[in-house]
Amino acid sequence: MTDETLQPRVLAVSLRRGHHFSKIPALSIRLLAGLGVEGDGHLGARVQHRYDRRRDPTQPNLRQVHLIAAELLDELNGKGFAIGPGELGENITTAGIDLLGLSAGTKLHLGNEAVIAITGLRQPCVLMDRFQDGLKAATLDKAADGKAIFKAGVMAIVVADGDVRPGDAITEEPPRAPHRALKAV
Repeated sequence: MTDETLQPRVLAVSLRRGHHFSKIPALSIRLLAGLGVEGDGHLGARVQHRYDRRRDPTQPNLRQVHLIAAELLDELNGKGFAIGPGELGENITTAGIDLLGLSAGTKLHLGNEAVIAITGLRQPCVLMDRFQDGLKAATLDKAADGKAIFKAGVMAIVVADGDVRPGDAITEEPPRAPHRALKAV
């Protein structure tokens, strides 16, 4: 699915109205500053994730845009899963960028206009196993110190409006020091 020699780019974009595990691939998506993906079930300034909204609906929405690296999809498909872009709930499937290695607050410029800021990691949940048995465990790893490594993508907020399409370039803008490691949001 991926070619490691390519510059960081958008491989696919997806959205879906309502709250569903998988999203539907599209020709383009429109990002709206402070809200998320136009027409997507997670659009909003306040938390939209069902579990988090039940706990405290006044919290800011730090999960406006979900990104997954195509390299993870390749890894999972190599382990016997059958997963395509959007099926793990991501809005943007990337190629050629180490999403999990980014610092909190890193801005990603997508195409000519859209800008997002990385807020944290997506924590794998039981819905993954309902989608395909064993998928949750396949998106977890352990660091040398025993801490869990969440590989199910990263979450972001929209900083600047813009349309995003497959093939768009991705440009990283690291935050000012000190850099903060990503945590689950």
